[in-house]
Amino acid sequence: MKALYYLIILLFTVQFQLAAQEKEQAIKDVKQAAYNYIDTFYKADTTLAYNSVHKNVRKVGWWFDKKKGKFSDKSEMPFDKLIALAKRWNAKGNRANEKSIREVTVLEVSDKIAVAKVTAVWGIDYLNMVKTKDGWKSINIIWQSKPRFSLKD
Repeated sequence: MKALYYLIILLFTVQFQLAAQEKEQAIKDVKQAAYNYIDTFYKADTTLAYNSVHKNVRKVGWWFDKKKGKFSDKSEMPFDKLIALAKRWNAKGNRANEKSIREVTVLEVSDKIAVAKVTAVWGIDYLNMVKTKDGWKSINIIWQSKPRFSLKD
């Protein structure tokens, strides 16, 4: 009877450790996919987008127009426009460099979905991700120019 008790404890311990390792790996993979998203634009490297952004992405956002003193209307960007923007946005290296802000905060990771916050020179993005056979991919992105305020203030 004691042997069965110890076997059950051992099985639960091993299962718990495997789940913890799987969670740690998922967090690392989500974080890397978010950094790949930033570097798609910083490095003008579209291969990173193909690795980290779902082809059915829905990206919407608002940029602040300093001349008008207000935010733009909603801007939508499907995958092909994201690729086109990535090719030209920092092609000359004058918008971002190795010292530019490049932060990722993983907010949630589950078996199939995750959420990460990205802070970059252009502002903030929230990436809703899905786990695919090819890894974690952003499928829904909402962004805005640098915020004038946040909950941290």
